[in-house]
Amino acid sequence: MNERFPTSRPAAARRPFDGERLTLARRLRGLRKNQLAQAVGTTPAAIGRFEAGIARPPDPVPARLAVALGVPAEFFGGAAGPPRALDSAHFRSLRATTQIERDQALAYGRIAADVVAALEEVVEFPAVTLPERPVPPDEIGGPGPADAARRARAALCPSPGPVPHVVRLLEAGGVIVVVLPPVAERVDAFSVGAHPRPLVLFNPAKGDYWRNRFDGAHELGHLVMHADAEPGEKIVEDQAQRFAAEFLMPADEIAGELPAFADWDRLAALKARWGVSLAALLYRARTLGVMPEPVYRAAMAGMARQGMRRREPGPARPLEGPTMLTRAIEMSGLDRDALAVRAGVPRPDLDLLVPVR
Repeated sequence: MNERFPTSRPAAARRPFDGERLTLARRLRGLRKNQLAQAVGTTPAAIGRFEAGIARPPDPVPARLAVALGVPAEFFGGAAGPPRALDSAHFRSLRATTQIERDQALAYGRIAADVVAALEEVVEFPAVTLPERPVPPDEIGGPGPADAARRARAALCPSPGPVPHVVRLLEAGGVIVVVLPPVAERVDAFSVGAHPRPLVLFNPAKGDYWRNRFDGAHELGHLVMHADAEPGEKIVEDQAQRFAAEFLMPADEIAGELPAFADWDRLAALKARWGVSLAALLYRARTLGVMPEPVYRAAMAGMARQGMRRREPGPARPLEGPTMLTRAIEMSGLDRDALAVRAGVPRPDLDLLVPVR
């Protein structure tokens, strides 16, 4: 396709155009450059130049971009505040999802960060009180994750016993918690060490209360231990799993309650009390040396044969949901249209991340 860049409209009369905002909008919709180029009648190379700020899209391309990406034309005029790069994002496995899917999930994180920044101008959020306990990313089987979990419990949940509500605990510690929309359902829960506030983004697609709580504790582990660790590394993910196990099931409290064999009635009672899955309890019993390895393997095989690995027995529970952003919007006195403009985000995306109650 031959590109032409008409200059009939005076530059001073044109709307500002920020290429970084085009990148954000494209990632938000999960599109590749060639897909967007086809939708607006240009080339992938041109989209690349627009995003890099090397060239400005000629009229009527900005209007076509807005329609194709489902954003107002003003969206490309620049962010309401300084750019907020979302670095140190901890995805569970870099092989399980595509770069496009991770970029889309991060774009929603950026939208959430922009909403929070706008709200913080009029509402006081809880202070960030997460402890820092770095654990070397090459530490295998060491005491670091358990020690980090004990420090986090002391700072965030000093009372003994089960953690009553993981998401509420994260929010009380100043963490922004949002639920990813259905379009990003292939991306598992992940966390972002953004400044000045960390974010945790959940994927509720599987609708599993027990997994949701463990995911929250896992992401808290990343925020406490892994400010500089390379995301997606197997050792780093194992550290976060061990952090979550100690955080939700402290060894000195639960070891005496765990059975040495597959006592399913006992395990079901512990599941209800501690808010963790049967599989997590069995694994904890094994790692604490309460349940012998052969017994653990036989129990897990039995769960697999009966389909309990996919769906455990027992009544379902509603997921723990975030409330801080919803309350902040209500306290701000801003209607949602005004907030969307102030934050520089599309109103439909605001409602996806913070549903209207």
